[in-house]
Amino acid sequence: MVFNRLTQIWKRLKSQVSHRGATVILCSGTVVLGMGALAWLSNDQSGALKASGPSLLDLLDEVGSEAKRERKNVEPTKQPLPPRAISWSSPLSKQCSGFDSKLKNRLEAQQRTLKDRRVSVATDPTNYGERFRINPWGAALNPDPRVVVLHETVYSLQSAVNTFLTPHPRDADQVSYHTVIGLNGKIVDLVDPHNRAYGAGYSAFLGEWAVTNPKIRGSVNNFALHLSLETPGDGANSRSIHSGYSSAQYDSLALVLTDWINRFGFTPAAITTHRHVDLGGERADPRSFDWDELQTRLAALKILCP
Repeated sequence: MVFNRLTQIWKRLKSQVSHRGATVILCSGTVVLGMGALAWLSNDQSGALKASGPSLLDLLDEVGSEAKRERKNVEPTKQPLPPRAISWSSPLSKQCSGFDSKLKNRLEAQQRTLKDRRVSVATDPTNYGERFRINPWGAALNPDPRVVVLHETVYSLQSAVNTFLTPHPRDADQVSYHTVIGLNGKIVDLVDPHNRAYGAGYSAFLGEWAVTNPKIRGSVNNFALHLSLETPGDGANSRSIHSGYSSAQYDSLALVLTDWINRFGFTPAAITTHRHVDLGGERADPRSFDWDELQTRLAALKILCP
């Protein structure tokens, strides 16, 4: 289309030049708008042409505008449809009474010192990003954290932290959690909850995902909080179970979740697992997770009583 338009412009220019009696010498039959045309523009003949019609610059502006219109008409990558919703029935139930007073007192004491107990580590900027408010097709996205995805490290806490401290220029290698909890209950905050951690790839929760890169399938990362538990030593393998997480881990987990629920206003029913949100069927974490252990602690902290 643009080539045809340039041919038409060349014919019109030849006609105008012939009308004024000017002589144009073609240096190459294959170059239509080359350096010779630009040099010719710089002399006084351009004024003569302008008097009887559009100048070469005018015609080039015209064809440039037409090229832009053609580019706009090229259909962009289509926005993918959201995935089929997979129901989630939370293992956590309403509980307003019946909790252990000793457990309640222990957790409340830990809650008072929670801020001092948390350790912050600066994850490499390649491993996290900002939450998006608009997708690549101009549609609005809600970036508010409203689902928690539970994970496990598989190897040690320090191994996971070292991974997040390492720069990963390639998208496929980038990974992070907002918080990791060690076997001894240590809480390590790695990404600010207001930022987007790269905890889940191809994923969705209740049929919702966010596509933030047209070349990559959607995920929950834009509206999720990711929390990982350090895996016990006998879990550094691909088996479906291991010995489970420590009491100290469940204490810290309940405290961090209570803090997030109070800060962002989502319900305990939005606490789920990587296994559930994963659309590729490749994730199984957190293995051997005991929902009853979390239930008793969240109940004692009065989070499960509306």
